[in-house]
Amino acid sequence: MLKHVRPALVLIVLLTILTGVIYPFAITGIAAVIFPDQASGSMITRNGTVIGSALIGQNFTSEKYFHGRPSATSMPDPNDRTKNVDAPYNAANSTGSNLGPPSQQLVERVKGSVETLRKEGIAGSIPADAVTTSASGLDPDISPDYAMLQVPRVAKARNLPEERVRAVVIGQTSGRVLGFIGEPRVNVLLLNLELDHLTPS
Repeated sequence: MLKHVRPALVLIVLLTILTGVIYPFAITGIAAVIFPDQASGSMITRNGTVIGSALIGQNFTSEKYFHGRPSATSMPDPNDRTKNVDAPYNAANSTGSNLGPPSQQLVERVKGSVETLRKEGIAGSIPADAVTTSASGLDPDISPDYAMLQVPRVAKARNLPEERVRAVVIGQTSGRVLGFIGEPRVNVLLLNLELDHLTPS
């Protein structure tokens, strides 16, 4: 029996070392050489300080900035660890809401988001990403349609012509990957950083 068990154990150990140690380290090393920015988390720096990642959204609330899509992430309540409180874009707790179409809670939340946008003066149809969360809750991008809806608010708050702000949105819009994968998108953090370079008219 030992002659059958020994090869199996040796194979398990060798495959564990190969696929669990050598392969991950080799791929990580290759990625660090070929794609150093992506391998380190696509970090964005300003004046030498890391201010975020291009891969994780941030909760912008100021009228001067474009807002990302809603986020369903949460964190333990500091006052009661048995409960959770909303913590948008909490990368330590990436998750969607898991609420389906029949959920009254989802319906009420979407209605609340729509009402908020209407109070901001947005009329007409509203893109889905303006009122729904992503599967991860960390989506850093919004649709160009949602970005364009926010142009009047941002332009007014920054005392800029809408045309200038709209041009920044267009400049920050990324197309489909390879021309056919995914949808056009705008990275909210990069867009807001670009806005900070503009000066009022």
